[in-house]
Amino acid sequence: MTDNQTRLGVVLFPGFALLDVAGPMQFFNQLSAIKPFELSIIAKTMDAVYTTPPKNTVPESKFDRIGEALLPTHTFDNAPEFDILLIPGGLGTRDETIANEVTSFIKKQYPTVKYLLSVCTGSLMVAAAGVLDGRKATSNKFAWPWTKIHKSVDWIPKARWVVDGNIWSSSGVAAGMDMTYAFIATVFSPDIAKELATKMEYEPHTNSEWDPFCEIWNLSSK
Repeated sequence: MTDNQTRLGVVLFPGFALLDVAGPMQFFNQLSAIKPFELSIIAKTMDAVYTTPPKNTVPESKFDRIGEALLPTHTFDNAPEFDILLIPGGLGTRDETIANEVTSFIKKQYPTVKYLLSVCTGSLMVAAAGVLDGRKATSNKFAWPWTKIHKSVDWIPKARWVVDGNIWSSSGVAAGMDMTYAFIATVFSPDIAKELATKMEYEPHTNSEWDPFCEIWNLSSK
């Protein structure tokens, strides 16, 4: 990236995982103090988007889930083009209608983005858009059975994050922060990434192959 303004887009949908967005965005929010950014938050409508998952995507529980909301700046229909597009995961990806709407947006936007970043099960929607065909990617190990739906993708089970071309995908939830650290170190500079993490008092995993969750969920390394 140059010092020209970087156009960053973040996709929201009902039931997105908060840290999938908030973790990477903490890095980008701080980065915008030293590099010019333009941020767009995109969703189906301009209504507030809640992290609370649609009830059809989760089993019944004793208590109602709590959640937070973020406000979009654009809809899928009027969103601009982006240099970086961030796709979170979350329980909302299990809703077919929601997943199809996000997938259609990814398919429309991908030809013009410089970098596509996904966190957790966001990579499943990226895969559904067809842009991961023949490429390597990873996802949340807890949700690994869903990767089998997309057989044209080379899914890497033992990975904190995976890079293939201009597509970065991370493992579950918190892994999005490590991916973003590595992305900023690669695209902007290692010194900048380290400075941001130090101010956050965050100690990133810098080895993309560090992944104890692969063993926890009894997944083979390949």
